[in-house]
Amino acid sequence: MEPKEMYESCVEALKDYAEKAGFTDMVIGLSGGLDSTLVAVMAVDAFGSSAVHGYMLPGPYSSAHSIQDADDLATNLGIDAPIISICQPYEAFEAVLAKPCGGKLSGVAAENTQARCRMVILMALSNAYGWMMLNTGNKSEAMMGYSTLYGDTAGAFAPIGGLYKTDVLALARWRNALAEERGEVTPIPENVLIKPPSAELSPDQEDEKSLGITYEILDKILIAHYEQGLGVKEIEALGFDGAQAEAVIKRADSYAFKRALEPPYPDVAFYA
Repeated sequence: MEPKEMYESCVEALKDYAEKAGFTDMVIGLSGGLDSTLVAVMAVDAFGSSAVHGYMLPGPYSSAHSIQDADDLATNLGIDAPIISICQPYEAFEAVLAKPCGGKLSGVAAENTQARCRMVILMALSNAYGWMMLNTGNKSEAMMGYSTLYGDTAGAFAPIGGLYKTDVLALARWRNALAEERGEVTPIPENVLIKPPSAELSPDQEDEKSLGITYEILDKILIAHYEQGLGVKEIEALGFDGAQAEAVIKRADSYAFKRALEPPYPDVAFYA
């Protein structure tokens, strides 16, 4: 599919799913990252700005530029984006869990607790106002298990869940280009498009460093194996590192249990 067709398919799938489920309004956490940004734009395209409720949920490692990027996005889209800090609830969990977790809440346990604090806040808002919570995960993260169960895997529907990370970037650039053609304000801040992806759950964390591979290479390996049915040797023959391809496939297979608990998404990507 071309970006235009993929984008429109995601928007239509979101609109159809929400309407059938009886929802008129969406709630979404705005991190200032590419994924939540594109989902917010899709939601506004589907339902209008008055029906989309964004919340910035900064934690102990959230950067000032991410908060600014999320605020700029909200301004461009004409949606509200109040701040609800997760620091206080996270610190409460940290205090309660330190002893049973060996004296200190650290590492993956600490990182995932932050993501789950955000989920609790968004679900409370969803329950309080009858809004549908949107999931902002992409297919690359889901395949690699690079997400938090009952945290950023939560939500009723994942508009970009069928898109690899490189697809997400392509669609974001296409959507901005469409706005330029129409003489409209480009919805996605430029900094969102150029900064290194980061979950910001630890100091100076970057997604590609955590994964140990760039999204460009990762997506090509995932597409070759899971979309085109190629084996490791065939992928290696295409010029990729065989050991790296094998490691990617092994990791993706091991996280099937996480993917089974993620929300539905539009199956939009097609690779011949």
